[in-house]
Amino acid sequence: MTLLLMIVIGLFSIVAGILDWDWFMNNWRARFFVNVFGRNGARAFYIGLGIFIIAVALVF
Repeated sequence: MTLLLMIVIGLFSIVAGILDWDWFMNNWRARFFVNVFGRNGARAFYIGLGIFIIAVALVF
């Protein structure tokens, strides 16, 4: 169950980064990364984060 949840969360993060969802990037949690890295940098961060979460789920 936890494995499936982590994969879904990782995929969600990847899709949000690829599709550049405004509602996701304007969230107060994501806004920090947008301010630090810029919009495209935050998108790359969330894509990388999603890949990392999926990799950790598959390793464990």
